[in-house]
Amino acid sequence: MLKRIVQAFFIIFGAVVGIFIIPELFLLLNVKDIPFITNAYSSALIGAAVFLIIGKWCTGYVVNWVKWIEDSLLKAPLPDLISGSFGLVFGLILAYLIVNVIPLNNIPYHIFGTIIPIFLAFFLGYLGFQVGFKKKDEMMGLFSRSAKVTKKKGAADDEPEIEDKKLKILDTSVIIDGRIADICQTGFLEGVMVIPQFVLEELQHIADSSDVLKRNRGRRGLDILNRIQKELDIKVEIYEGDFEDIQEVDSKLVKLAKLTSGVVVTNDFNLNKVCELQKVAVLNINDLANAVKPVVLPGEEMKVQVIKDGKEHNQGVAYLDDGTMIVVEEGRNYIGKDIDVLVTSVLQTAAGRMIFAKPKLLEKAL
Repeated sequence: MLKRIVQAFFIIFGAVVGIFIIPELFLLLNVKDIPFITNAYSSALIGAAVFLIIGKWCTGYVVNWVKWIEDSLLKAPLPDLISGSFGLVFGLILAYLIVNVIPLNNIPYHIFGTIIPIFLAFFLGYLGFQVGFKKKDEMMGLFSRSAKVTKKKGAADDEPEIEDKKLKILDTSVIIDGRIADICQTGFLEGVMVIPQFVLEELQHIADSSDVLKRNRGRRGLDILNRIQKELDIKVEIYEGDFEDIQEVDSKLVKLAKLTSGVVVTNDFNLNKVCELQKVAVLNINDLANAVKPVVLPGEEMKVQVIKDGKEHNQGVAYLDDGTMIVVEEGRNYIGKDIDVLVTSVLQTAAGRMIFAKPKLLEKAL
């Protein structure tokens, strides 16, 4: 069916071209003795025949090209098509204004006055579509901010101000970590969870790795996403856009958060610092975990099991149930034993909390 439509288009186009071009061509060649050069029907017939021959040779290429465009449009996300269409319409309007401003009637040869508007419409329409397609994220961010401003201006004076719930943009590390699912289940995170397509691609790449450890981490991340999306009562959206001019996934996350005024959810220390430098809101799962750990004060007693040597001489290392490291001074002799210790100091760092203690028996001896 498509092949017949293309052939019919070639015939109709050839007839139209024949009506306008062939008489002009004969006049340029100064051929006036042929009686049918002024006959529109004859010119249309000649043009249709010529383009029918051309169409038989290139119909297959045109059909394949149309099918490729159709497949590309079907695969493209809806925001991409909308932004590209806006750019296309803007380009066509600009071409129309240019054609009406420039006096094309003064251009030599009527054929150029006919072709130039078509060329401008094609060129500016294509340029507008490309700009709109590649700037879709900026356009969506602009529209979302405009909608928020309009909503605030249109609100009644007696209506209470309700802060919009920002988008929570998940990165790869926090998905693989898995604690995000438990946090969502408790209800501490509200709003929409956004999972960018480029994060999913990175996660799939990790899941397909030849390294067993990386492969298990990637599969764990995919299982966590399935749990969040299917089992938990929380809205999850997949952002299908991409930033082709940016290679690093972390940089893409920061860019997306800026455009959507969203919050990056991560447990990556470096990404946390980058977000802070670029004034992007960030939620660090490690910071949350450290904040909810039990408070330990110097002088308190606790019972721990020393499991290994410390870095310094005669130090021993123990751990609490939540993973907090306890450095036991003079604790090397108690490796493998449960002992009572006294907390001497607590050190809070970006990587976590570290407790320094000494054996209670040593304190009594002193």
